[in-house]
Amino acid sequence: MAKFELYLVDIFNSQKVLINKSSILEGNEVNCIEIVFYDMATEITHSLYLDKSTAIKFAKTLRTEINKITESEVNNG
Repeated sequence: MAKFELYLVDIFNSQKVLINKSSILEGNEVNCIEIVFYDMATEITHSLYLDKSTAIKFAKTLRTEINKITESEVNNG
């Protein structure tokens, strides 16, 4: 399985988000997606671990919300 890292910066340039495929979690081999939120102001990190089914649901929900924004832009434009 491919390893990847994806870095994103929020719209306020205050937080970096790292998304990668994690296979080790608390000493156990687990296939999951790890999302790490790094607050550049406080230098605090928070991690979110999603299993496959939860990651799929999250992706679908995110796409739905993106479509709502797009529809709103079309209707207001």
